[in-house]
Amino acid sequence: MKHSLRMGLAGLALSALAGAPIAALAHHGWSWAESEQMTLQGTVQQLQIAPPHPWLDVQTDAGIWRVELGNPTQTKKAGFVEGSAKPGDAVTAIGNRDRDSAKKRMKAVQIKVGGKTYDIYPSRIQKP
Repeated sequence: MKHSLRMGLAGLALSALAGAPIAALAHHGWSWAESEQMTLQGTVQQLQIAPPHPWLDVQTDAGIWRVELGNPTQTKKAGFVEGSAKPGDAVTAIGNRDRDSAKKRMKAVQIKVGGKTYDIYPSRIQKP
């Protein structure tokens, strides 16, 4: 009985682990974003560098936009760390807007703040 219980629990654990990457891919994918890229300019209102996704709230002429960055490791690898931006800083974000035009949200591939450029997703930056 102990052996079959252990096997059942092991199977359950493996099933849960096998499903985790799929859920993570669905959450972290790009399917929610338009394929065309846009440029957004404004002022940092608020930011978070912590998991699950670093983000900036950016005040623009059209209102406040949520600018999502890469996962924390990727964002740090791009050089964007705690202190790279603060409320009041001017920012330019290049990225892909949410397909739902009612949402003011974008996934940034590159941001510029304080005279520095951070390539969050270098391979996704579209050349003009």
